[in-house]
Amino acid sequence: MDDKSLMAAAQRARENSHSPYSHFRVGAALLSASGKVYTGCNIENAAFSATVCAERTAFFKAVSEGEREFAALAIVGGKEGETAKFCAPCGVCRQVIAEFCPPKFKVLLGDENDFKAYTLDTLLPFSFSSKDL
Repeated sequence: MDDKSLMAAAQRARENSHSPYSHFRVGAALLSASGKVYTGCNIENAAFSATVCAERTAFFKAVSEGEREFAALAIVGGKEGETAKFCAPCGVCRQVIAEFCPPKFKVLLGDENDFKAYTLDTLLPFSFSSKDL
């Protein structure tokens, strides 16, 4: 799957966002090494600590179905009715990505028509990993 198609999948996943509090809708599309795409959206809760981000939803869906190797992640987000030019994953999501992906893992940010690729080590330069244990 090419990058533009992966970004489009993230955009479609964003439509399922449950964000009644922040009104900030995020969709993610995770491409596994096997070629399967796992999507996720953010799901908010009145008790904010129970909220889960789109990126973690996609990773947890993939891992719960046996995937352990990934090729790329696309993230699209913004306030309702808008798409942000840059919607980076939060710190918790970056740490989850680091659990499963190498430092040069590709993360696409933007929208399906205008996006940029980053590496995980650019987004999380000093990650904590199993090597630290």
